[in-house]
Amino acid sequence: MNEQHSAGRFETLAIHAGQEPDPLTGAVVPPIHQVSTFKQDGVGGLRGGYEYSRSANPTRTALEENLAALEGGSRGLAFASGLAAEDCLLRTVLRPGDHVVLPGDAYGGTFRLITKVVERWGVAWSVADTGDPASVRAALRPETKVVWVETPSNPLLGITDIALVAEITRSAGARLVVDNTFASPYLQQPLALGADVVVHSTTKYLGGHSDVIGGALVTADQGLADELAFHQNALGAVAGPFDSWLVLRGIKTLAVRMDRHSANAARIVETLSAHRAVSQVLYPGLPDHPGHETAAKQMRGFGGMVSFRVAGGEEAAVAVCDRARVFTLGESLGGVESLIEHPGRMTHASAAGSALEVPGDLVRLSVGIEAVDDLLEDLTRALG
Repeated sequence: MNEQHSAGRFETLAIHAGQEPDPLTGAVVPPIHQVSTFKQDGVGGLRGGYEYSRSANPTRTALEENLAALEGGSRGLAFASGLAAEDCLLRTVLRPGDHVVLPGDAYGGTFRLITKVVERWGVAWSVADTGDPASVRAALRPETKVVWVETPSNPLLGITDIALVAEITRSAGARLVVDNTFASPYLQQPLALGADVVVHSTTKYLGGHSDVIGGALVTADQGLADELAFHQNALGAVAGPFDSWLVLRGIKTLAVRMDRHSANAARIVETLSAHRAVSQVLYPGLPDHPGHETAAKQMRGFGGMVSFRVAGGEEAAVAVCDRARVFTLGESLGGVESLIEHPGRMTHASAAGSALEVPGDLVRLSVGIEAVDDLLEDLTRALG
């Protein structure tokens, strides 16, 4: 990265880190290197270290350098999906006989990957309330190698004190992995708080426009970064050039989008909290939300994800989802458009019947950047 942009505030790094103007044409946006292989100047004579796009591609390199800068890491790695990133990480740091601590409230895809795939390699897992230090300590075993945290969590918006859990994890000789998808690096930087690895679904807030699937890992541990890069190449689930370019384009506006997501969410929370059809609102910005003080300490803002429980039970919650119109019924999150979903039957169906099962009366919102009054009118109508 050019010395001019090697440091700076977040908004500047988002636009410039890893994205110097093209040296040949002066293009201010990195080109899409839609290519599988690169000409070599003699056997082993690589230009810029590029030989084959699974191993490295200039567009992906730009994204990876940008991600590392935003999270304050030494290296970023971009993948074909968030779960591909998680798979690479787990294959890198775990061996048969190892143990993983999962949060009691985790993304259903992560739960499925660990309990249906990783467990078959001989890796054990258990669940802890990562918002409670005593619960984390009780879950640790001599063979624990990874403590997995989501904060805010999906879909109950649970908050974990990253710095505190990092101390506990480090003393046990394990690695702390933080899924930072809900917060984005604009609102929270786990590496600075002691995490070993940050995970992202770049599909979500980083991409920001519901038009790309991707994932990322960022670490400040150069030795671990080298191991992850080896497995990234060996496993091959890398981000393609166009997908990398789309995520880079989204990141340029991340700061302004997150400000609007957060502002809209705060207004929606006010309305939901006063509505007779809502029995509980889950949002880190609420003073009575568990972990609110921790969130205020370690986050720049409270984000655009809101969950709430419907007073009439599961069928009433499903009906609210079905009646929404401006809020689109759909999975995923973090796009400019607002989404509504029923986690129990949609994103977290894989956790049904387990310790991670979510309440049937729960509705999850990904609050977009539309006119907030339109969103409020739509929700009020959907709630009846």
